[in-house]
Amino acid sequence: MASGSGAQGGAVTLGRWLLAAVFIVAGALRLWAALRGVPTSDTTLAFSLAQLLVGVLIVAGWQLRWTALAAVALVLIDAVLSHPFWAVRASARTGQMLQFLQQLGLAGGFLLLSAMAPRR
Repeated sequence: MASGSGAQGGAVTLGRWLLAAVFIVAGALRLWAALRGVPTSDTTLAFSLAQLLVGVLIVAGWQLRWTALAAVALVLIDAVLSHPFWAVRASARTGQMLQFLQQLGLAGGFLLLSAMAPRR
């Protein structure tokens, strides 16, 4: 990705790797757990594989604009399905809302990455 040079280019690369690390680690951990016998739904396996693949593609810089947009979609789907703060008891609402908002922030980072990616 040729976004800037020197410190700016290094910051963009580091940011890309940090964003991708969330997907790589989360996807790999769930897949590893499934391989070790932890009961895992087919949907979770597919989602985890998609996260791992998208994370690796982002680190590689492959089709970055579209790969980052795919990451945005995955994060938003995960936020809605995993952290429905609007549907939980009041005692759990704050924690779920914070997790949901963190997911939104991650989606924002991927959206920025998509916008900064070179057009080809």
